[in-house]
Amino acid sequence: MSNVNNRRQFLRQMGVYTMGMGMLPVILAACNEGKSTKSEGDSAAAAKPGEATAHELFFKISLAEWSFHKALFAGKMNHLDFASRAKNEFGIENIEYVNQFFKDKAKDQAYLADMKKRADDLGVRSVLIMCDGEGEMGDLDVKKRMKAVENHYKWVEAAKFLGCHAIRVNAAGEGSPEEVAKAAADGLTRLATFGKEHDINVIVENHGGMSSNGEWLSGVMKTVNMPNCGTLPDLGNFCIKRSKPESNTPEAWAKTTCLEEYDRYKGVAELMPFAKGVSAKTYDFDANGNEVTIDYTRILKTVKDAGFNGFMGIEYEGEKLSEEEGIRKTKELLLRLGGK
Repeated sequence: MSNVNNRRQFLRQMGVYTMGMGMLPVILAACNEGKSTKSEGDSAAAAKPGEATAHELFFKISLAEWSFHKALFAGKMNHLDFASRAKNEFGIENIEYVNQFFKDKAKDQAYLADMKKRADDLGVRSVLIMCDGEGEMGDLDVKKRMKAVENHYKWVEAAKFLGCHAIRVNAAGEGSPEEVAKAAADGLTRLATFGKEHDINVIVENHGGMSSNGEWLSGVMKTVNMPNCGTLPDLGNFCIKRSKPESNTPEAWAKTTCLEEYDRYKGVAELMPFAKGVSAKTYDFDANGNEVTIDYTRILKTVKDAGFNGFMGIEYEGEKLSEEEGIRKTKELLLRLGGK
């Protein structure tokens, strides 16, 4: 979700007739053009030449709130406006929340009711809540691991209230790969058991460290072996080891470099059998609108071949484009390459 594991590491520390029949085609064309900016699935007019419409994709497009993290952290955007911005500015009707932008509201029923009403009034579906800063699922200390599991209960309940299908958690921990895998499987099994009682999936993202090793995380999934426990493959987060930041701020982490990276194409292939969502991470684009760091043609084929037809969450995290332009470019890319 973050620039590879930036966010996890950081949090770990701290929308006729009036001119005669001769003009009717012009009027209808104008109407269709206007509609295309309101909803991603209204008509074929929403797509540019060569692009699919939302109904012609093999997946469903959603928008991850992290795409607005700069505006949200800077206080230039209110979390409660997320649903309206997604629908009215980008024609996206499915949204993925990030818990840190309403961290103290998980049990605030009035606040959650406001969130739900705003989304429902717009016809926007709440898809999932990405959870950070609640402890490590793979902590080797049993008490700390149980505390982490229990810390996520409120987010399971909030997700259920909002109409989400899942919460996203982190399978992190300090120790050998084997030790952390065993601990993470235990923590995830306990949380998924609670999630099952609320009809909520518990899904894990490749979010830095061991979790960015596709073989390791897929192994954890096999050990848990529960229908409501799966993965959220992030197409960009495959850095296993990063350089140290100058300070504990998102900006400092954004400037770090990856020292050891797992093969993203291998990793995605390993995680897709367990996927209950996909994060369509983007950083930068060339003149033709292609993502310059990820071969989307190749990686979307892997996603499609896995039989995936769920939500692909747009998660722009680049530095060269504005957040708004990055979201638009990512959506255009998905429409162009994601046809059935």
